[in-house]
Amino acid sequence: MIVIGYTADSFGHAALEHGIAEAKLRGTSLLVINATSGDSYVDSRFADAHEVHGVEARLAECGVEFELTQPVGVDAVDELLAAMGRKDAQLLVVGIRHRSPVGKLLLGSVAQKLILECPKPVLAVKPTEA
Repeated sequence: MIVIGYTADSFGHAALEHGIAEAKLRGTSLLVINATSGDSYVDSRFADAHEVHGVEARLAECGVEFELTQPVGVDAVDELLAAMGRKDAQLLVVGIRHRSPVGKLLLGSVAQKLILECPKPVLAVKPTEA
C-alpha cells in the first residue's frame, strides 16, 4: 500500500499523482489521508466536498484500489505515521513546499517531521510549476 498525505492545493495534487504512479508501478493499493486538527474555523489544506469528489474521480479513473479518509481533530503527522506503521504500508508520498530557515524554525514543518520520523521510505515531491 502507498500512503499519500493529501492537501487541497498543488502540493497535494503532486503527491496524489506521484502516489498513483508508485501504486501502479508496485501493483499495490492507495490510502489517501487528508487530515485536519480542526483548531481553526477554516483549514485551507482540508478538502471540501467538491475537492473530495474530484480526488475520488481521479482515483477511480486510475484503476488502482484506493481508500480516502478525512480524519478531523487529529495531528496530520501522527495520522500519517500511524498509517505507515501498518504492515502493508510500503511508501509515504507527501508534497513539500520551500520554506526559509526562519520559517522552518518558527512554524515547524510537517514534511520535515514525516521524513525524519517515518520508519519506511518517504517520497517528497513538488508540483511541476513550483
